Amino acid sequence: MPTFLPGRELNRRFYAEAVRPLLAEYFPDLPYAAALLGPGSEVLGFDSAMSTDHDWGLRLLLLLHEADSDQVASIDQLLSRRLPSQFLGHLVPDAQDTGDTGNMSARQPSGSPISHAVLPATLRQLTRTQLGIELDQPLRAVDWLLIPSQALRALADGAVYHDGIGELTALRERLAWYPYDVWLYLLASGWQRIGQEEHLMPRAGYAGDELGSAIIGSRLIRDVMHLSFLIERYYAPYPKWLGTAFKQLACAEEMWPALWRAQRASTWQDREEALSQAYILLANMHNALGITEQLPVAVSPFYDRPFQVIHGDLFAAALAARITDPEVKRIAARGLIGNIDQVTDNTDVRGPGCAALRHVYEG
Repeated sequence: MPTFLPGRELNRRFYAEAVRPLLAEYFPDLPYAAALLGPGSEVLGFDSAMSTDHDWGLRLLLLLHEADSDQVASIDQLLSRRLPSQFLGHLVPDAQDTGDTGNMSARQPSGSPISHAVLPATLRQLTRTQLGIELDQPLRAVDWLLIPSQALRALADGAVYHDGIGELTALRERLAWYPYDVWLYLLASGWQRIGQEEHLMPRAGYAGDELGSAIIGSRLIRDVMHLSFLIERYYAPYPKWLGTAFKQLACAEEMWPALWRAQRASTWQDREEALSQAYILLANMHNALGITEQLPVAVSPFYDRPFQVIHGDLFAAALAARITDPEVKRIAARGLIGNIDQVTDNTDVRGPGCAALRHVYEG
């Protein structure tokens, strides 16, 4: 097996040393962009040697102007004929294409066309398949809410090796972060989730259900993490990398220990104490934004019950009151349910097909 090289660097070299020379020779006047975008641990720089066992390898997107879409087939045929069968010890295509990860004889005969993973496409095709949006249409609030944050992060953080069309850079700038009022709505929805469940965790434990209390506690930990991403204006990644990416946030040094104590707590009292510390940190982060009036940063009892909460609903209401965009106000009036990531964690739903849920926001 070749020495592990992170996918972003491997594909940078693959583009520079194998793909770019062919395009320069056979399509010298064709503008294009070359990038590593979409799903995959290597896109976010989180891959390791374990990642190489499936859906990992030599792959690129070659993005063309819409006017040059008729060149897609020709580029594909050129690369199929002229790309090497391996690069830096990695097979082209990825070994699993044949279901045989170790038998080089399973490859196509020498000199035969190869099935590569360098995909020529237009930017319109990229946005349709990965984001579920139309490139030439203005993005409405509901469109933003139906794009999973992991898809936005994969576009924003993926590696761009060349942008000769300029449109890819412009698209990444356009989608770098949510519009202001959409952001306020997402923040409000995140606080609403905490307000709806923060008192349930200690109540379940008080009733003798430590397992139920721990499950609710884990949900609250995840909500705190997602709110932290929103407050620091970073798209949250695929759940597998949520904790890894969270450690990169500015708040992680203080927030991580509190959340980890809450996750490991064996009693609801210890869980409540750790979560209370996380809530206070989160409330201070909110106040530091200066987007609402200053709100209380201390936990206090839930009515007359001996449970300490931050009263997330107060933060949600303060944020929702600052929304001025008519479309976002109308959506918020239907309920602070948030975006697709806050509505569901179902993997099959959180994709381009989630546009079917548009009626949830539009009625």
